[in-house]
Amino acid sequence: MHDFRSDTVTLPTPAMMAAVAVARLGDAARGDDPTVLALEALACDLTGKADALFLPSGTMANLAALIAHDCSGGAILLEDSAHIHTAEGGGFATLAGAAALPLQGRHGLLAPADIDAAIAAAADVRLVCLENTHNAGGGTVMPLDTMAAIHDLARRAGIPVHLDGARLFNAAAYLNRPIIDLCRQVDSVWFALCKGLGAPVGAILAGDGAFMMKARRATKMLGGAMRQAGLIAAPAIVALQDDPYARHRRDHALARRLADGLAALDAALVDPAGVQTNIVNVFRDDAEAIRQALRAQGVLVLGKGRKIRFVTHAQVDAAAVDAAIAAFAGILKSLPAGHGMAAQ
Repeated sequence: MHDFRSDTVTLPTPAMMAAVAVARLGDAARGDDPTVLALEALACDLTGKADALFLPSGTMANLAALIAHDCSGGAILLEDSAHIHTAEGGGFATLAGAAALPLQGRHGLLAPADIDAAIAAAADVRLVCLENTHNAGGGTVMPLDTMAAIHDLARRAGIPVHLDGARLFNAAAYLNRPIIDLCRQVDSVWFALCKGLGAPVGAILAGDGAFMMKARRATKMLGGAMRQAGLIAAPAIVALQDDPYARHRRDHALARRLADGLAALDAALVDPAGVQTNIVNVFRDDAEAIRQALRAQGVLVLGKGRKIRFVTHAQVDAAAVDAAIAAFAGILKSLPAGHGMAAQ
């Protein structure tokens, strides 16, 4: 099987697994697991933030951030298809007590002028949330100057900026900049350890001062306090020290190879120039039938409605990409001419 469902299926490397066997352990909830502390110190260096926290999941990281930013009773400004808004069970409302003020972005990316206007028009905006890369937008990357402009206008309004950086290293690899440059443009940030980085589980939430004190309390309230968590922190340290930018650029090149191959079958399937990182989206009216047909040929993808989503990662190679293109070509040939295509 060729698994393009998500980079969450990335498997730890042998070096990561070996690190588990020799990890020094303690009680992370009491702050004395040395491996967790080492991971958090490394995350501080990478993000440039004063404090970092190892959590079980990215959804918990976002939720702890919303609680720590005191969003209860106020509003969060975010892109309409942001993961926080559409894919985290409504936690922003039910647990953080916030209302969402969604804005329509372009391929998931917000413009500073739109955020400025929304802040001026809305009452009690407590937080601006960005997502980089943007999952639903197809792995699109928000440029650094856009992030800086948004941070500047939010700061002038007295509103903090939080970054959902689930695929932060993908964004940094595309921009050819270290993640610290992106983290400078926000007040809080989290990134996944278990996507392209390949660690088995977990996320890092980073920020400064009083915010992180509140985030640690929120994490405990949410059930995120862990015990001998060095067992899962050890592989993450290896992942972060093993040239993660190069690994992500490899994934990007494979995604572009896939996009080029699909476009060669039919230019209406995908615009390769719009594929920036490791996500390739195809839109068709018969997407569900194609998803099932691909599965029958050993190619696993995800998607809802008209979307067919491919994600490249360490367990995908050029042969898998070529197999996916060949499978898609065979499926298209079996369909009537013009079947399944409609304007996006």
